[in-house]
Amino acid sequence: MVARHATTQGGRAPVRTLIIVPTYNESDNLELIVGRIHDQQPQVDVLIADDGSPDGTGEIADRLAAADPRVHVMHRTSKQGLGSAYRAGFAWGLERGYDVLMEMDADGSHRPEDLAQILAASEAGADLVLGSRWVPGGGVVNWPWHRRLISRGGTLYAHLMLGIPIKDATGGFRAFRQETLQRLPLDEVASQGYCFQIDMARRVVAAGMSVVEVPITFVERERGQSKMSGAIVREALWRVTVWGLERLVPRRFRQRSDVQGQASSDRAAR
Repeated sequence: MVARHATTQGGRAPVRTLIIVPTYNESDNLELIVGRIHDQQPQVDVLIADDGSPDGTGEIADRLAAADPRVHVMHRTSKQGLGSAYRAGFAWGLERGYDVLMEMDADGSHRPEDLAQILAASEAGADLVLGSRWVPGGGVVNWPWHRRLISRGGTLYAHLMLGIPIKDATGGFRAFRQETLQRLPLDEVASQGYCFQIDMARRVVAAGMSVVEVPITFVERERGQSKMSGAIVREALWRVTVWGLERLVPRRFRQRSDVQGQASSDRAAR
């Protein structure tokens, strides 16, 4: 049985919604967050994408799925990263015909109470809906100053380098319409972490699709350990810089450089 999010009104078919929840060592949080999701939105399906957690998260996910047809599990053999988990989850959901596919953290930082307004904006026609901490009405709870700096600084840098008019480009509480994902070259997306979120947003903007930000309250996790690391921040800085230079360097200059580079390669091959 596949769950639905909306009721049929005016003869429209109900909207099938899948919330993808990547996990790695979230045994303290998983059952609680899935329960809270279904308390708020009993019609949605949840796909738990577990990266081979050694703490028993995968076993908890299997138990939840066995007890509830709205819960599904994707077991991945190793820790392959956030972006990889979401790409696999998108493929799983698209194959099964879901209309809206959502990203959501397992640690409780994304409040299920904010799901209604994100889904409403998606059903109103937005190609991508971002749950935003940095628009009026949004905010963070129990976040240290350095996390605020990384988030806001990352968004500002992405805005300057990539020209994307988004207030919270690094946030991971978001909803894509099926048609949005089908228009994106997901096989080409190699980024992870915060960088994956920026990458997906810039691709939606570049494709001329609509992005709507709705305010959310982000709550720092109370259980388990954050997956944020220096490597994630460095990847985002590096990739955004490369993308920005590709955008900012005049095309004619890039083409001339490509020709010169090819000529040098030809000479070296002789």
